[in-house]
Amino acid sequence: MQLFYNPALTETQTSFVFEKEESKHIIKVLRKKTGDILHVTNGLGYLFTTEITIASDSKCTVKINSFEKQTEPKFNLHLAVAPTKMNDRYEWFLEKATEIGIQEITPIICEHSERKVIKNDRFQKILESAMKQSLHFYIPKLNDAISFKEFLKINTKSQKFIAHCEETEKKSLKNELKTNKDVLILIGPEGDFSVKEIQLAIANNFIPVSLGNTRLRTETAAIVACHSVVFKNEE
Repeated sequence: MQLFYNPALTETQTSFVFEKEESKHIIKVLRKKTGDILHVTNGLGYLFTTEITIASDSKCTVKINSFEKQTEPKFNLHLAVAPTKMNDRYEWFLEKATEIGIQEITPIICEHSERKVIKNDRFQKILESAMKQSLHFYIPKLNDAISFKEFLKINTKSQKFIAHCEETEKKSLKNELKTNKDVLILIGPEGDFSVKEIQLAIANNFIPVSLGNTRLRTETAAIVACHSVVFKNEE
């Protein structure tokens, strides 16, 4: 199944028109024609089965034949990950985390962060593409970048963890995770969290955890954490 994305689509609609760029791709590249079936999601859990009624490469129009909603996940996985120096590494994390099944992402700016400015528009497109490729019907929520200190002020009832590389007492993430419970994990920049940041997180009830016996890059640590949570909840 090939999946298309239209965030404005609702279950009350009977038809809709794809934007020009998507229309051109459908008609010119994929060579779809009148009567062909297209599967579309709005990123909110809905899968729409549609049929092309006007095969225009500028305004491809479809009618909605049916729709269904996928069951929402029993937990919310939120990763707060510092932007990497090389932007393509963070983009790789976004793509793979979406494929695995993350629900929320927040870029956090830390004391050792080398990159402090990000382009959400670019990141959003990567999330959309990864969602379609992996046949997910929920698109992850991408929050604006925020400072580490400000992020810690946000109230949450999630299980809270901070993964860092300091040689201090840490617990194993896989042993601490509880199934069907919301999870928030902090992942630091290439230079890791500062000692002050780690202490501040612990003071805010974050549990220091280890992701294994090796030192991981930021983007790798984020993927390991993401997969650990999803895999734990599939047991």
